[in-house]
Amino acid sequence: MKVTEAVQSRRSVRAFTDQPVELETLRRVLDTARWAPSGCNYQPWEATVLTGEPLEALRAKLRQSEMQKPEYDWDAPKQEDRYKRRLYELSASMFQALGVAREDTQGRMAAMARNTESFGAPALLLCYFPRLMKEAQWSDTGMWLQTVMLLLREAGLDSCPQEYMAYFAEPIMEHIGVSRETHMFFCGLAIGYRDEDAAVNNFERDRVPLDETIRWQGW
Repeated sequence: MKVTEAVQSRRSVRAFTDQPVELETLRRVLDTARWAPSGCNYQPWEATVLTGEPLEALRAKLRQSEMQKPEYDWDAPKQEDRYKRRLYELSASMFQALGVAREDTQGRMAAMARNTESFGAPALLLCYFPRLMKEAQWSDTGMWLQTVMLLLREAGLDSCPQEYMAYFAEPIMEHIGVSRETHMFFCGLAIGYRDEDAAVNNFERDRVPLDETIRWQGW
């Protein structure tokens, strides 16, 4: 698969088949992803990957856990209308694909709660990093995650990055045995094989036109 194809075919998949993900496939993907860009070669990213019983045990724990305020804010862009509009347009398309009406508050909450199940994905990567890492290293971690997601596409797999998991940082870190005193939880990454027939995996997404975000000088 060419890089262009991997980029264009990648999307946040929210319905997976029950086909298991082979350990060797994930080892190959994550071994290659070590070469993602890293300022000063710090390589700040760390992760635990779950499947089988450990994953089911985590899901059971999260079903019994209360949501907590995340340690970082991903909602700040909603203060500006153009960013709020992008979010609301995507949300409307997703809920329409799920058959959930705008006024169906309970239905929307139930759909969002499926994040705790990682949408039925057979594997889940939990990403965190040492607390001494700052904004530049957060950026590097994002580049690593994007590299992982594109390599998963090359391997015929799909994924869904889940900042939503930050609502459950405490039980997650306890479950995987990583100290919250030394490390900060960032996100989950659901991994598996896409359910091609699920409407939630096929609704139209949008991106703003190139010249709305990129300026050209000297051409």
